[in-house]
Amino acid sequence: MTDIDELRAAIRSIHDVESTHVKSVPVTETFNGKTLWDGTVEVFRLHDHPKAEHVYAWSHETDDPDNPKQHVTVLHMGVIDSPQRAVQAAIMQEIRSARAQA
Repeated sequence: MTDIDELRAAIRSIHDVESTHVKSVPVTETFNGKTLWDGTVEVFRLHDHPKAEHVYAWSHETDDPDNPKQHVTVLHMGVIDSPQRAVQAAIMQEIRSARAQA
């Protein structure tokens, strides 16, 4: 199974719709001169989603041996209007989650 196929399966599981891969976009997110995230965001067109026409998706490795790979999907809605904004939103969500656990 390719990375695109894995992401399509994750989109199907999370959002309960089929999708078509549109393009791959390299994204680097920095803060105060430090790279917070550097990778490729895959853009998919969603079929019959009630709220969004597109979704941004990527995966990354984790330290959890039971779940070594995490798939991230961010719907194209509101201020989330680009792969860069999707990455920024995911980073902010991770920061909020870490603060809530502390």
